[in-house]
Amino acid sequence: MADLPELAASFTAALHDAGIPVGPDRTRSFARALTLLAPSTTRELRHCALATLVSDPEQIEPFDAVFRQVFAGSGDRGAPRGQPGDPARSLPDAVPGRLPNARKATADGGGRDADAQPRDAPVPIAASPLDRLASRDFADLSAEELALLSEVMRTLVLRTPTRPSRRRRTAHHGARIDVRRTLSGSRRTGGYPLRLHRSVPRARRRDLIVLCDISGSMEPYARAMLQLLYCAARATHAEVFTFATRLTRLTPALRRAGPDDALARAGRAAPDWSGGTRIADCLAEFNERFGRRGMAHGAVVAIVSDGWDTGAAADLATHMARLSRVAYRVVWVNPRTASPRYRPLVAGMAAALPYCDAVVSAHNLVALDDFIAALCAPRRRR
Repeated sequence: MADLPELAASFTAALHDAGIPVGPDRTRSFARALTLLAPSTTRELRHCALATLVSDPEQIEPFDAVFRQVFAGSGDRGAPRGQPGDPARSLPDAVPGRLPNARKATADGGGRDADAQPRDAPVPIAASPLDRLASRDFADLSAEELALLSEVMRTLVLRTPTRPSRRRRTAHHGARIDVRRTLSGSRRTGGYPLRLHRSVPRARRRDLIVLCDISGSMEPYARAMLQLLYCAARATHAEVFTFATRLTRLTPALRRAGPDDALARAGRAAPDWSGGTRIADCLAEFNERFGRRGMAHGAVVAIVSDGWDTGAAADLATHMARLSRVAYRVVWVNPRTASPRYRPLVAGMAAALPYCDAVVSAHNLVALDDFIAALCAPRRRR
């Protein structure tokens, strides 16, 4: 199966031989578009290539001829005349290795079978080990496979909702007059403030706080989540804590350079790794030492745990209620919820559920999209 760089280079080389001026800059744009859009059919692939590689309407006809020759396509129902449709076979068969037939394309599009019946076929153009691992559960991955996912996790952006800041910025429209700027401008008009300058509050991102369960029942997911939290601690200045039988603040360790070194330091800083679970006690310690002192005020708090707790469920409900009163949003990440047969029968999860704004699984790379969306969603009125 052709990889992404080989596909982009071979296809653009065939276009260049057909007389279309495709340079390294357009090739780079085409490869970047494939990465961002991930087209699933050749119709989507054609639109992606057309937007990045063609700069003149006269180039469309030879472009389509090369496209049909390279990807062995045929007509498509509902497609405009002269546009190639989805191929009758998948791309790995049409593009073996270096695409040897790519340089034989001509402007007349010879070799196309006009009687071929159009069929839709998927286009796995950017196949890689990450495609295979994206939908697999974190608990089923080895340490080497988790290391591959860390490269993708570094590209994920964890965003939180915005809130008005105490600092202000100049704006054309605003309810408040910027007196200082107005008086400064009046010096140009003899002291008369002919123009009123206005200001509005600056918007800033809400703080992100993550509490990750590293007990024995959560060990398969803890390392994957810590890899994601390493990226969050460095990119968004998130506060990261781990808990099992005690609460440990990992933010200083995760902000050190190098993911391997940071994760190793985090493992040494948490002596209760793979131990029991005392969620209520650890949450009480967080509220007393950090939350009450202002860290959790107006922040988005994410708790990564399956809800198994050896303490009393009533205590957990009390501390969750206290946290929900000061936090802007509470997101609970429970990998067990990925199962369609899941029910919140665990006492700890049942006690915490009424105080959560969202419950997501985040059990694999694909499910992390729900986690990211839950962080930036507006607050739910409880």
